[in-house]
Amino acid sequence: MLFLRIALPILAAALFIMLCTMCVCFFMTFFATKKIHKPKEEYPTPPQSFYDSYRAQMIEWQKAVRGMEHREYTIVSQDGLRLHGSFYEHKPGATIELMFHGYKGTAIRDLCGGVHRCFEIGHSAFIVDHRAAGESDGRVITFGVKESLDAVLWANFIVENIDPDAKIIMTGISMGAATVLTAASMELPPNVVGILADCGYTSTKDIIKKVMRDMKLPANILYPLARLSARVFGGFDPEERSPIESMKNTRLPVIFFHGDADDFVPCYMSEENFKACASEKKRLVITPGAGHGLCFPVDTESYLRELREFFGE
Repeated sequence: MLFLRIALPILAAALFIMLCTMCVCFFMTFFATKKIHKPKEEYPTPPQSFYDSYRAQMIEWQKAVRGMEHREYTIVSQDGLRLHGSFYEHKPGATIELMFHGYKGTAIRDLCGGVHRCFEIGHSAFIVDHRAAGESDGRVITFGVKESLDAVLWANFIVENIDPDAKIIMTGISMGAATVLTAASMELPPNVVGILADCGYTSTKDIIKKVMRDMKLPANILYPLARLSARVFGGFDPEERSPIESMKNTRLPVIFFHGDADDFVPCYMSEENFKACASEKKRLVITPGAGHGLCFPVDTESYLRELREFFGE
């Protein structure tokens, strides 16, 4: 009896602490706040200081893209969310890049430079707001687990509603890169001719644990609680699928870009994805001095040249 009187309060306290930790992990990692949908800035840019040198260029890209003629579309995800995308057509029949943005970003913020880059090489651009971002519904970010399923739906949508003969390149940056890499081994329409992955990570587990270690937190202790919080509160398992596992089963051509100065998603993650890629046609381009997501603005000419060579003019 004495043992129970001592043990039960200790057990209850331990469970309470675990539940609180799970809640904190979920809301810090997987939950999307209203700020994502309605940013305070008229032309929002990523907050990190290493973007400062390129912030003016990003704003100019946004202003230009917002003024470009485009068509807006919506689809419904497998779990009932309304998802939003915008199509910028370079010319009828042009290859279409289906583009996905990064973690806690939006299509217009993260992909405005991508639209310009597409037009530079003669491609059209279809930019998508992930679930829980921009104009799309949802509050849970799944790091590519469910977003990859959404990507397959968008690819089929383009074929069925825009151009049945379209050639589609699935393109992503950061979490968007993880999304398209994960989708690469799924049942895609034959119109998808390749993957462009810019600074993607190997798995949800790897990137979350890396960020935890950067924050001087005990990743081996906290990550299992973060995973459990995703399953309990978010309705998904972060380890259900991953980019690196998908790469072992894809036959699509894949080009990887990564900056060697990327402190957020380390360059070695693209190197590992590249090594795992089973495709007969693959290329890894490492941009010297480029931070996270900055390969294109740091060395624009090389970026365009590599794409032209890989996918053809």
